Amino acid sequence: MMQFTGVWRLISSEFRTSNDEVIYPLGDDATGLAIFTESGYMSAQLMKRNRPVFVNDSPTGGSAEETVAAFRGYLAYYGRCDINEEEKSLTTHVEGSLFPNWVGGKQLRFYRLSEDQLTLTTPPIPLRDISIVGELVWERE
Repeated sequence: MMQFTGVWRLISSEFRTSNDEVIYPLGDDATGLAIFTESGYMSAQLMKRNRPVFVNDSPTGGSAEETVAAFRGYLAYYGRCDINEEEKSLTTHVEGSLFPNWVGGKQLRFYRLSEDQLTLTTPPIPLRDISIVGELVWERE
């Protein structure tokens, strides 16, 4: 875990479909941080830039439309990580997530790591009649 320890800033986030199309669920300029601790935990926060603000200043005061837009423009999760150096994979045992379906589950990512850059790739994700694979590139802060 030591080689991952620290703060990583999102450089790019793109998803490729099985039809070879490229999509950007959080926009082609998404921003975010991933933090890995020496004790084996990680936290990732990703968001769409320039998300619309709520008319009401209260975090719980958004309209249904504002709340949906805020949810769709943000991804966050955290938990304990296992690293498999042979498979070059990282599995997060999700303890908390903005997307409630991930809580209690596992998120698998394959990694490529250089001194200052970390690339995380998802396994294929089924989406209707196609699949998508995400590739997120992070730079060490």
